[in-house]
Amino acid sequence: MPDSSAGRKIAFAAFVRKALKDARETRAWTGSEVSRRTGVSRQTINRWVRGEWASDPEAERVVAFCEGLGINPIVAFGVLGWDRAAPARPVPAAPPMDPDVEALLRRLVDPNVSEAEKFHIRETIRYLAYRPPLPAEPRKGPKRAG
Repeated sequence: MPDSSAGRKIAFAAFVRKALKDARETRAWTGSEVSRRTGVSRQTINRWVRGEWASDPEAERVVAFCEGLGINPIVAFGVLGWDRAAPARPVPAAPPMDPDVEALLRRLVDPNVSEAEKFHIRETIRYLAYRPPLPAEPRKGPKRAG
């Protein structure tokens, strides 16, 4: 295996490790959650982290991994030494964020908020994200005179 290939593997492994660390720290995602949200299997992600791949990762998987984590795929392509001039797949605009969610995210990155409070925010968000959906019930309002 040529040195350039080994260097690319090391660089891509470091890129994937950092992406996973960021997902863990900022979103409290586990490896399973990253796999679920990106559509890339845990086995594939683990091979990338260890630099154990015989041929280059499939571009579609790299793009899916990056997009699932909110990373521009061009960054990964650069780490892999792929042609940056190739047209990138257009990334759709993110939907507008709920103001309450935005406020929570600001609190999670605010250095003045205690780690204990950040922990409780993350735990509450995690609970809400994975609880079973509530059954849809028709709204019961005041009866109207007809």
